[in-house]
Amino acid sequence: MNKILLIISREYMTRVRKKSFIILTILVPLLIMLMYAGIIALVWKGDELSGPRTVVVVDESGVFKGKLKDEKTIKFSYLDIPLEEAKKIVKSGENSYLLYIPKFEGYQPTNIQLISQKQAGLSFSSDVEKHLENVLRDKKLIEAGIDQKVLDNLKTNVSVSTKKLTEKGEEAGSSGAAFGVGMVSSILIYMFIFIYGVQVMRGVIEEKTNRIVEVIISSVRPFQLMMGKIIGIALVGLTQFLLWIVLTTTISSVAMKVLVPDSAQTKIEQMQKNPAAANATAQNNNPAADFFDAMGTISIPLVIGCFIFYFLGGYLLYSAIFAAIGSAVDNETETQQFMMPVTLPLVFAFIFSINFVVNNPDSPISFWMSMIPFFSPVVMMVRIPYGVAGWELALSMFLLILGFLGTVWLAAKIYRTGILMYGKKVSWKELGKWLFYR
Repeated sequence: MNKILLIISREYMTRVRKKSFIILTILVPLLIMLMYAGIIALVWKGDELSGPRTVVVVDESGVFKGKLKDEKTIKFSYLDIPLEEAKKIVKSGENSYLLYIPKFEGYQPTNIQLISQKQAGLSFSSDVEKHLENVLRDKKLIEAGIDQKVLDNLKTNVSVSTKKLTEKGEEAGSSGAAFGVGMVSSILIYMFIFIYGVQVMRGVIEEKTNRIVEVIISSVRPFQLMMGKIIGIALVGLTQFLLWIVLTTTISSVAMKVLVPDSAQTKIEQMQKNPAAANATAQNNNPAADFFDAMGTISIPLVIGCFIFYFLGGYLLYSAIFAAIGSAVDNETETQQFMMPVTLPLVFAFIFSINFVVNNPDSPISFWMSMIPFFSPVVMMVRIPYGVAGWELALSMFLLILGFLGTVWLAAKIYRTGILMYGKKVSWKELGKWLFYR
């Protein structure tokens, strides 16, 4: 045990003392927050920054003329000229589009064209389609005898607040916050397992190719060396993550004081103490306050605690396999044939989570995927913000521990044979034989 502790201490101290570790620990939270702030700003203001798009309408049907409403990002103008002449006008404008509407019968137009010098974006095309659909819908209703004022009053914006029924009663919820927290958690788990797992593999390859491992093995057993390296790098990742939490919390607190008015801060404090009473108060229009309100509906301590467990569990499971791969090859180039099958479950879990689990967190498929150890670190972190039963969480954690122990046992058999083998290209068949060596 003392030898494992010495290896853990060496792996940990050599990495946390590096300048790159210190710089990344400080810069990453700032860069991530700046990145998300930039993405949000571009999404909200992107269309305005690119300027309004001018849509020249040639309406041979006469149905839409003068009825397409201008917006901040779209300006409509109408021309009664042949199509070919209209195309020449559009060519002269950098941000211009030609909307050609031929004659049609009934309420189903065909062969409508949106022409421009460059391919129109998907969202812009959808916006134009919605404008056309709105005009046709209003035309149908007016011909059915409904007054225009009635039509205007039909347009209503509805905001739905989500709540969860628990043993304590109703609790405030936010689908958007659950989605955001789940996605960020799964992305971080996915990244950390790859980053620190690959560090283990590279460390093993480096010691093997430099023949340092021959000296080390004379003093410690291969299993002790593998476990010491895995746990030491895990502690490095955990240290970095905890420091990121402290820095992110500090930055968020400063941002909250700057961006959120005092009245909104008071409301957030009330919501943390009594969410039901806070939701009954008037809604604040400040976007930052809305963000912090939404985050108040998520149990952050539970998310952080589960994140640490699933990060360590997922890392220990995959890093044992990475260590075995590193011991079986002589250089990093040879790892490619083994990396794809090993990392495929993790990649599949991430893709499955962002496309299915976020929309169906309680489905049977999501449940079973969050139980299988190779998938659970990513999938369960997406489900937790939506609310997971205690027994499901306990079962998933128990199975992940069993999966880690089984994987370490198998990886150790490969590691003890491969760590001293040089100059031989290993196949999957050869690795299978190593599992049965005594």
